Amino acid sequence: MDTTLRLNATMKKKKTNQTPENKFQFELNSCSKSKDFRGAISLYDDAVSKSTRLNQHHLNALLYLCSNAVTDPSLKQLALDYGFRIFDHMSSQNITPNEATVATVARLAAANGDGERAFELVKNIGNYNVAPRLRTYDPALFCFCESLNADKAYEVEEHMNGVGVSLEEEEIAALLKVSAKNGRADRVYRYLHKLRSSVRCVEESTGMVIEEWFRSSEAHGVGQGDLDVERVREGVLRNGGGWHGLGWVGKGDWVVTRTSVNGDGICRGCGEQLVCVDIDDDEMEKFASSVAALAVEREVKANFSEFQGWLEKHDCYEAIVDGANVGLYQQNFAEGGFSIQQLDDVVKELYNQSGGKWPLVVLHNKRVRGLMENPSSRKLVEEWMKNGVLYTTPNGSNDDWYWLYATVKLGCLLVTNDEMRDHIFELLGSNFFNQWKERHQVHYTFVKGNLKLQMPPSYSLVIQESEKGSWHVPLALGSSDESSKPWLCITRATADDVVATVSNGVDTSGNGDRDEAQKLAGNVHSLGSPVIENKSTSSVTGKRKERSHPS
Repeated sequence: MDTTLRLNATMKKKKTNQTPENKFQFELNSCSKSKDFRGAISLYDDAVSKSTRLNQHHLNALLYLCSNAVTDPSLKQLALDYGFRIFDHMSSQNITPNEATVATVARLAAANGDGERAFELVKNIGNYNVAPRLRTYDPALFCFCESLNADKAYEVEEHMNGVGVSLEEEEIAALLKVSAKNGRADRVYRYLHKLRSSVRCVEESTGMVIEEWFRSSEAHGVGQGDLDVERVREGVLRNGGGWHGLGWVGKGDWVVTRTSVNGDGICRGCGEQLVCVDIDDDEMEKFASSVAALAVEREVKANFSEFQGWLEKHDCYEAIVDGANVGLYQQNFAEGGFSIQQLDDVVKELYNQSGGKWPLVVLHNKRVRGLMENPSSRKLVEEWMKNGVLYTTPNGSNDDWYWLYATVKLGCLLVTNDEMRDHIFELLGSNFFNQWKERHQVHYTFVKGNLKLQMPPSYSLVIQESEKGSWHVPLALGSSDESSKPWLCITRATADDVVATVSNGVDTSGNGDRDEAQKLAGNVHSLGSPVIENKSTSSVTGKRKERSHPS
């Protein structure tokens, strides 16, 4: 009994000694948890009347409750009035807003239809010595897009670009929609490419925006019927395949269908061959420079510079082999070591598949010395040296920098099972690096001693713009099975297509039978079988530009 009395006395004493600020905080937390907007503003009014000292955290919590309440029509005006009053209170008390404050008040302004005020708030955020984020810009951007004020929406985007804030799918879709509604075909084209570069599969809501544009009368009238074919082709090569970026191609109505793509990358709607998309020439050059700069920091500069000079004179390789990775594959058993036979199998397979072009094997000097000391492997190493197959990296070096740089610089294939995760964050970001790996990395296995090379996929699951001006857009719906994933197939009939349709007796407009479209695609050359085994007779080409265009 005595214990209970003492506990009650202690609690009563704590409650009695509680400061107004602490009491306010306790009750505000309760309102926040239950999303009690009316209770919160009642607390606020009481605190102001008693001159309770409120801090940034208190006022931000109140602003957040106000921004939530504007979604309720019965509370909207009250929430707006109190939200702006609380923000003014911060200013009068010299309480510095943070990014969360600005984002919340911008949401209130946008809810009031005042995109200008929402934009001014984010433009002046530097006065508080804080940096804006995507969520800070969203209220103004979406407000202008919803009111179809395209020019102001573009102004917000330009401001975002100026401070390094990147658009995501929802923002790009909004800009795409306001551009389509205003008939701004050039902007629609631009935002489709922004989607292509930042999103692999688009959400259903974005897909609907894209469909609506291509079915519109404005889309019918855009296009360059006389765009030079060679110029388009060069643009596709320069950009790594899958897009040219030169503008709308062709004239007339677009045909939009929902379809799928088979395992060889052929659209079941129109029969067009999709491609495995690479990074563009500028990105490739920056990538090579980044790898070289990092390698020079970590390697003996003279050694790596010597390799760069050597590679300039020996730039005809179509495949690079990570020798250590192949030689040590599945060798973690008692009698295991370095399997020169596995490495030779890879070398010979690449030689045969390329029509007689030797790959380059990068191997550490210490490993090569060990192989040379063994009579059974010495002859093979000497044969590699004679044929220019081998580059030995010097003592103290890391092979990775050499084979990675060679692959990027020459734009060719890389045979390794190393996922290169150690390099991702040091280079140009995981999305960039993963896109490059998808196009260039060749995985391998040895099943009962038989080599299988897993070539890069025949096509990339990403928005593609073809030389003919058609578009293929993967949707983020359906199963994880790529062959059943839905795509938007967007084509327009050109004179050449009409001739092809008549001569083949096949409806390729996108409304014909998918099997017939598949037959039409039979003459389209694939990038190669995804799996190449020892006795396969198909060829493998490593150079990116040679692989960009099926012929």
